[in-house]
Formats: sequence, structure tokens, C-alpha cells
Amino acid sequence: MISPLDQGTLELPESGLILDHTSLEAPRLVPEVQLHLAAQDLPFFRMGEDELAERGLGVPYWAFAWAGGQALARYVLDNPAIVRGRRVLDFGSGSGLVGIAAATAGAFDVVASEIDPLCAAAIRLNAEANDHYIDVLLEDVIGSTDPAFEVVLVGDVCYDKEIADRLIPWLEALDGAGRTVLIGDPGRFHLPTLGLERIAHYHAPTTALMEDSDLRNAGVWRFARAEDVLPAA
Repeated sequence: MISPLDQGTLELPESGLILDHTSLEAPRLVPEVQLHLAAQDLPFFRMGEDELAERGLGVPYWAFAWAGGQALARYVLDNPAIVRGRRVLDFGSGSGLVGIAAATAGAFDVVASEIDPLCAAAIRLNAEANDHYIDVLLEDVIGSTDPAFEVVLVGDVCYDKEIADRLIPWLEALDGAGRTVLIGDPGRFHLPTLGLERIAHYHAPTTALMEDSDLRNAGVWRFARAEDVLPAA
């Protein structure tokens, strides 16, 4: 198994930045989960990518409950048998919302993968706020065939063509190897729906700070040839 980040090594400045720029609240579609989410009146969240990069920061994906992630978290909480007693990977975890939902639904073990140290810090803080512990893999895991994971959950990561082009073949291979693979997505342009089937649909409230609307239609998708019989929502 890929070695998880030692959560005790997360530096205080990362956690401090998150706590200084967020408030603890529940996403509207997932009221069971508390997250440190963006305080909308702060200039930090209105900076462009170049301005953030000048400060050594990436886009703060960790500070928002994205529509696809909310939809996937809602589906998992409503259908806990999908993860109960199983080992779960929350890929591209962001805030940790989907992984926290899996832990709440009774997953045996949850690992969140991310490449941004601030996301890792946010996942830790958010897991603690919900009385859960989630390991964090601070690395690009695309291509990993780690047999420890029985369920792979992917919330709202097809916002970039390069990422989607690498991600989907890997997920398809995992599905073909017998993993349960679920994708939460609000219909972003780079999600290739050919070969996927939508098994749930939600209206997911989000924020106009990072989206073109404060309400997105979001679905949960699986590979069409998946053999698992999953409940519809």
C-alpha cells in the first residue's frame, strides 16, 4: 500500500491559514458533515491563479464543497452498503467531504489522495471536526493498482482535460479489476460520459465564488459495464 502522510507532520501555518480564512459549516446537500468552508467576504478567495502562485499557493479547492463532491457524498450517505466495512480511496479529495461521508457511512478504512499540502491540512481539520481519522496520500496516485482499495470515489475532478485524459482510463482499469468506482460530477465538459451511466441526480447548492452559478445539477456516475448492482437515488 502507498504510504500515507504522517498527519502529525502537518505544519501549523497550513492549518492556521485554513482556520483564518474559513468558517465551520455544513454543505447544504450534506448537512451531516461539517467543513471549514470559504468565508465569502475575504479577498483571499477572489485572487486569481497568478496572484495565488506569487504567494506560493494553489487554487484553494479545499475551501469549497463542490457540486460533484456533494452529490457523491449524498449518494454514499444514502446508500451506506456501498462502503460499509470496505477500504475506500477518496481520490482528489479537496476538502475531504467524500471521504468523511464514507467514514460516516461505515467504511472500514478511508484514505484521501491529494497533491496540495493545504488540501492535506484541510482534510485533517475537517475529519477531526467530524470525529473521524482519514489518512492522506500527498502524491499523484493515478496509475496505482493498490489492491488495498475496494472502493474508489472521485468527486468533481474532471475540470481539466489533461487530468481527465489521465484519470478516466485508470478508473476504467480499476473498475475492470473489480473495484467499485463512482464519480460525482456536475456535467463538466471534460467528463467523457460515453461508457458511463448516471445512477443518481441531485441539485447541489454551491458558491458563485468558484462556479458560474450557485446551484448546479450534479450526478453520480459508474462505468456502464460494472457488475455491481447499486441502488438508484
